[in-house]
Amino acid sequence: MKPIIALTKGRLEKQFLKFFQTLDYDVEPLLNKGRKLQVETDQFSFFFAKGVDVTTYVENGIADLGVVGGDILIEHQPDVYNLFPLPFGECRMALATKDGYIWPDQKKRIASTFTNITKEYFKNKGESVDIIKLEGSVELAPILGLADAIVDIVETGTTLKENGLVVEDEFLTFSARLIANRSTLKVKREQLVPVIEAFKKGAKET
Repeated sequence: MKPIIALTKGRLEKQFLKFFQTLDYDVEPLLNKGRKLQVETDQFSFFFAKGVDVTTYVENGIADLGVVGGDILIEHQPDVYNLFPLPFGECRMALATKDGYIWPDQKKRIASTFTNITKEYFKNKGESVDIIKLEGSVELAPILGLADAIVDIVETGTTLKENGLVVEDEFLTFSARLIANRSTLKVKREQLVPVIEAFKKGAKET
């Protein structure tokens, strides 16, 4: 049975394909998949999901391996093997607010998708804040007055600048990570170890 790999849709998917092309595997079905959510190649079975769902599929043994952002692993702490970083998907976690914003004297309100990371960040600073969970476009929160600031992933910083926000602090850096199901790695060891080693070698050479 082919190794099953779960890939994060979108930006990481595109960056993974560039990396995967350097490993001498058959990539043609992946390049021409259209809107398919499952793709078979000669060596692998792939499927595509949102980052947090990739960890769920791997944790539950539906996928043997997964490619996911390090931010997802820190935020959700899934029970998987976090094997090693991959040479793409680099980004930072940052605290950002409106340019020239004057912080209020009362308790700060912080909007984020990454509520656990946000809580830990302010805990380490010795601050108690109100955290507002949002699922997308967190940049709107300080602009519309819902929050004083946001904690979010920053790749280039363009979105922040275009919306009049500035970075107050950067406190974590991430890249894509290769993860594995704990049980499957033992049961399908002969199949998976060569793949993992190929990924590791490719990551070092990139």
